[in-house]
Amino acid sequence: MVLRHSDDYVEGYELLVLRKSEKADMLMDFASLSLKKGESWHSSSKDERAFLLAEGSAEIIVGKKVDWIGPGIEGFAKNDSVTIDLLPGGETKIRASRTSLLDENPTVLHLPKETKIAIKALSERALFYVSSTDNDMDFSPRLYLPYECRVEYRNEGTMQGTATRIVRTVFDKQTAPWSNLVLGEDVNLPGRWSSYPPHHHPQPEIYHYRFFPAQGYGMTALGTEAYQLHNRDTLLITGNKDHPQVAAPGYAMWYLWVIRHLDGNPYISPEFTPEHMWVDQPGAQIWEMKKPSH
Repeated sequence: MVLRHSDDYVEGYELLVLRKSEKADMLMDFASLSLKKGESWHSSSKDERAFLLAEGSAEIIVGKKVDWIGPGIEGFAKNDSVTIDLLPGGETKIRASRTSLLDENPTVLHLPKETKIAIKALSERALFYVSSTDNDMDFSPRLYLPYECRVEYRNEGTMQGTATRIVRTVFDKQTAPWSNLVLGEDVNLPGRWSSYPPHHHPQPEIYHYRFFPAQGYGMTALGTEAYQLHNRDTLLITGNKDHPQVAAPGYAMWYLWVIRHLDGNPYISPEFTPEHMWVDQPGAQIWEMKKPSH
């Protein structure tokens, strides 16, 4: 099922997906958080939450010590787009920025329940995507920096390049065993496929799309039903359905993906549809166009 969002995000916190509704039982919420320069937003929640910075610059104050992995000295860390300060009262101040969804890896702040956070926009707009779900496990707040992101160029050198894409995994069951979520993003190259060969899994998943340029579009086949995709659309994936994607030629398609583990059945890897697995095997015989010689 596709949820349409033709207008720009509303200012403040906008809930785009409810974890349980008449439309689907997703087990997680998904929202946008859009702030104008100088505006602040304060929150605490009974949920585990992951804040992915999509656009702009922001200052974030977390009511606890935040862990990170990377260069720095005690109480301070810095890279090209993020600075981190541990404050005397036990809080953590983070400044982060992002100028491109396509060309830059994400910065993601991952919080346990009952964690206070305050976010202030430093640029004309700061935009976050927020994924949240129930989780009673108490873990340390964690900041995932851009250089930590696991980046893969999937299907490079197979299928004549028609399904080559960039997959950026922020955290999964292996790297964050305390979480009930798996989070990442894909860059779907213009005119090419992703989530291909077709695969499925019983755990619910959300895709949220951005197109560049914004008037672009793509397509998905959710099981046997096809949907056209547009800027800011959200796809709800349930029922163990295949969900391959394709972007129209000329248009890059970025999408955030977040998966909710099932109790007793966490997401580890997808199951590929057997009849299509041959296409990315070494030596697969795929027809190629041959121009007649004159």
